[in-house]
Amino acid sequence: MDLKDRIEKLEAEIGPAALNLTDTSVGAGGAGSSSTSSGGGSSNPTSTSGKAPVPFPGGAPSPSAPGARRPGSPASPVPKPPSKGSSGRKGTWRVEDLEGELERKIKMLEKERQAMRKETQGQHEKINQGIGSVTDRVTELEHTLTEPSFPEGFVLSFPMRTNYMYGMVRKEITEMYAFTACLWLKAKEGGIGTPFSYSVPGQPNELVLLQGVHNPVELLINDKVAQLPLSLPQDEWQHICVSWTLRDGVWKAYQGGKMKGRGEGLAAWHPIKPGGVLILGQEQDTLGGRFDASQALVGEISQFNLWDRVLKPAEVAALADCSSSALGNIAPWTDHDVDVYGGATKESLDPCHAAQRSSLNSPKQ
Repeated sequence: MDLKDRIEKLEAEIGPAALNLTDTSVGAGGAGSSSTSSGGGSSNPTSTSGKAPVPFPGGAPSPSAPGARRPGSPASPVPKPPSKGSSGRKGTWRVEDLEGELERKIKMLEKERQAMRKETQGQHEKINQGIGSVTDRVTELEHTLTEPSFPEGFVLSFPMRTNYMYGMVRKEITEMYAFTACLWLKAKEGGIGTPFSYSVPGQPNELVLLQGVHNPVELLINDKVAQLPLSLPQDEWQHICVSWTLRDGVWKAYQGGKMKGRGEGLAAWHPIKPGGVLILGQEQDTLGGRFDASQALVGEISQFNLWDRVLKPAEVAALADCSSSALGNIAPWTDHDVDVYGGATKESLDPCHAAQRSSLNSPKQ
């Protein structure tokens, strides 16, 4: 059977469309190669342009078989499947790339937010500092405008026995190995109460001067007590001073510039502790508070000064006869260093002039 008869037979069996293949549809060197020996070694046709194609031995390959091409498809290599996450089109982002870009953007935005937050905090601190400075200045101006000045001296007045009227010394108290406290005092009732009390954490009676009803004047240091030989009549200005040193606990008591008594063994070698609260007119049962009305001062005090040394007798006498106006280096008597609370008042008065007038008006013996 010649070649033409064979082709016609195949066309009748499988149809001519299945044979519409080019000569490159079969791998080289395998069955069904583009060249077949027949008769005298003549070449077979290589295209479908008017010539018969070379048949596959054993029949045509299935279009759905692996590696097979549909009839009539061009001779081109099989395209690779698109990589994971790719749509198969040129220039598109992969999922991994998008995630990385988003993560980078998030980190950049977080850094910017932190920088803005830090800058904002710095601005807030500057604003708060400015507000604080303005507030302090306003408070100072208000105090200057509302608080009367006392160029000729002032007194603190405690008109009744309460547990809420008191004065407070603003100055910070340092550690003291000796002291002298002096003041002018005018009692309104028998038993003057407490002219001053100094309390520290853990010890409300670190330094106290008081007199109860029907009791002598007492000086307390670290809860140790010394009775002072002082006599304080009502409605008369009296100048009193008390001094003490931790060496042997020696104390001295002055009235009217004259020493009325002395003693020793009062809280010897115990330094007065720093950082406490100094109250005028009340005795403290806790640091800065829990006052007892029965121990409150009823009357007036003025020129309260505190030194961290023992004054000489001549210095005490000069204070008592008003020839000296020395201020204490620990607690000075100035209107801006002493505040009043609970109804206690500041009144303009010079106790030296008042005492001199009282002595002039008193009948001679």
